[in-house]
Amino acid sequence: MSNQLLKGKKGIIFGALDERSIAWRTALRCYEEGAQIVLTNAPVALRMGEINKLAEACGNAPVIGADVTNMDDLKNLFEQSMQHFGGKIDFVLHSIGMSLNVRKGKSYTEMNYEWNSKTLDISAMSLHRVLRTAWDLDALNDWGSVVALSYIAAQRVFPDYNEMADAKALLESVTRSFGYHYGVKRKVRVNTVSQSPTRTTAGSGVKGFDGFMNYAEAMSPLGNAGADDCANYCVTLFSDMTRFVTMQNLFHDGGFSFTGVTQTVIEQMEK
Repeated sequence: MSNQLLKGKKGIIFGALDERSIAWRTALRCYEEGAQIVLTNAPVALRMGEINKLAEACGNAPVIGADVTNMDDLKNLFEQSMQHFGGKIDFVLHSIGMSLNVRKGKSYTEMNYEWNSKTLDISAMSLHRVLRTAWDLDALNDWGSVVALSYIAAQRVFPDYNEMADAKALLESVTRSFGYHYGVKRKVRVNTVSQSPTRTTAGSGVKGFDGFMNYAEAMSPLGNAGADDCANYCVTLFSDMTRFVTMQNLFHDGGFSFTGVTQTVIEQMEK
């Protein structure tokens, strides 16, 4: 059901790979709520994924490739998007994460530091680049909204989440720091959403992911939040209903983040 919360708004969605992607589900919800969107991902991801199918479902939305570590690519993305929209942009979803050490099976205590630099660059500093590009081009409308996807491993230890925990911590720091400056300049809000473990293509690649899912489900009073639920939450953050929410890390995890233990887990431990 559509409430037209984003009627007349225009946004860029980073990171939609396939139907399991949170970015994919968010793009669909934004379109259903009345938004016009531009889709973007790294050129290699565009070749691997099915983004043209999503573009068609979103009113033939333009697909513009961009390497988020390349400022020229990002400048081209924002300039083409503004040309397509005929004006400035209202919202951006940053759904980007990649870990070479996880891919290569390196443990946290044995990480390759060159790979780690790339992980931090792609997964966290890319948000700074996106915001910097929008800032330099004055591309975002007043009271615009930027949301990046995070995970509670930024605050707590999940051993197999590896270096991505550091990347998410840096991502949340960039959100606060750039969020301050963008709030002062343009009333632009910048937030992260710390989502439940979600069975996406990227998430499923983390060692022990099924254990993550089952434990979080048992520890969450409401259960795990799914990709469609996260998409709904992002829509509210892009809307005018959340104008004074900024620089926050917002937990969207069924209560997991503030639950010490549940009766279900106690019973499992006592067996």
